Amino acid sequence: MILSRTGQYAVQALIYVATQPPGEPILNRKIAERLNVPTAYLAKIMQTLCKGNLLYSFRGRQGGFCLREGGEKTDLMQILVLIEGVGFTENCVLGLKICSEETACPMHSKWKPIKDKISSLLREQTLEKLATAVKTGKYRIADLPMAAMAVDEKPL
Repeated sequence: MILSRTGQYAVQALIYVATQPPGEPILNRKIAERLNVPTAYLAKIMQTLCKGNLLYSFRGRQGGFCLREGGEKTDLMQILVLIEGVGFTENCVLGLKICSEETACPMHSKWKPIKDKISSLLREQTLEKLATAVKTGKYRIADLPMAAMAVDEKPL
């Protein structure tokens, strides 16, 4: 249950969008630039998030992406299942095709409680909570230091 690069970028982008004023579209290019993410790759991720009903997408000069109504209540587990697939929480830590209580891998009994705790933690963390934490300035979602990011806007 380790996040793929796609999952990481999806979560980072959604947190960034959640830190912005509601209903104001943000260009994919701007999100990618702020998060230091490849623009084309992020565009595909953002379209997946739109298809998953987490974002609105607007075309044109004033276009971009913004959270759907109530999107701030979305938890990390919902996002990761959308991006990583339902197997995200079910796959064997050793990569075996079949791993369950009946046909357990050598790590199953040790990994299951950890996996359950991680799943619970992901369900508790909403975009709203994470965006609020980032807005305080105590946490960041990009690799750049806070000072470098605060050129024309509030820091992430």
